[in-house]
Amino acid sequence: MEAISMSTYIKRKRDGRIQIKSGNKGERVIRWTIVLFIVFTVMAFMFFDYGQLEIMSAIVETAHNLKIMFLQPALSHFGWGEAVYQVGVTLGLAVLSTVLGAVIALFLALMAATNLSKEWISKTVRILVAFVRAVPTVLWVLIFAIAAGLGSEAAVLGMLFHSVAYLVKAFSEAFEEVDAGIIEALRATGCSWWHIVTHAVLPSTFTYLLSWTFLRFEINFSVAVAMGAAAGAGGIGYELFMASGFYFDLGEVGFITYAILLIAIMLELLSTRLKNRYFAASAVE
Repeated sequence: MEAISMSTYIKRKRDGRIQIKSGNKGERVIRWTIVLFIVFTVMAFMFFDYGQLEIMSAIVETAHNLKIMFLQPALSHFGWGEAVYQVGVTLGLAVLSTVLGAVIALFLALMAATNLSKEWISKTVRILVAFVRAVPTVLWVLIFAIAAGLGSEAAVLGMLFHSVAYLVKAFSEAFEEVDAGIIEALRATGCSWWHIVTHAVLPSTFTYLLSWTFLRFEINFSVAVAMGAAAGAGGIGYELFMASGFYFDLGEVGFITYAILLIAIMLELLSTRLKNRYFAASAVE
């Protein structure tokens, strides 16, 4: 079989004939995977038990609810001061779990990076964080709630656990991208391991570490909103749960949704600004 382009290849059959096909094996696998997903999705909708659901009535009611939520947002059960305070609580949970997680993950990532650590240490750390990462954040929160009780403590510990596992993988992969020649040159001059880390690895990967940390912070903010209701951690997530599950106040649900969306946009703008600033600084250097 001879390749003649990235998307076309020639296959010679046993009888000597030549067969030309477009697309490589990977592209065909992706194509058939997408087709199967579409087929399974259609089949799932066909086998749903709709019961006594009236489609047209449901569409009209849903449109009415969305209209109230997003076109008539209002606060009914708490004021602006309380809203700001609850948003601050949610941000505090996200900041605390992200900052602590990033610090812990930095040291574990240095041990997990194959170019900075011994093989058995790297594999051990990677296996442990893979196990932690495989367990959903909400399950870690519930596990810690057994010891600490439902509340902000369990939420922070659960988010911290998952943040460490997530950032260890991201940080270690960034460390492994450092030019091996630089590390070997520093080792040849007699530099210690810590000197190599502080003068070569961290400066060259700082922008990537910052990007991954802010990405995890955005994730933790979203998780903190959910944990406010699921784990009794408080914050704007708890108010959203009360407004939707107890009061059924769609106007208040809409207001809280807008507040969460505004914070998410502000975090994204801050992240982009910091990344651009440090990318520009590193480019100048």
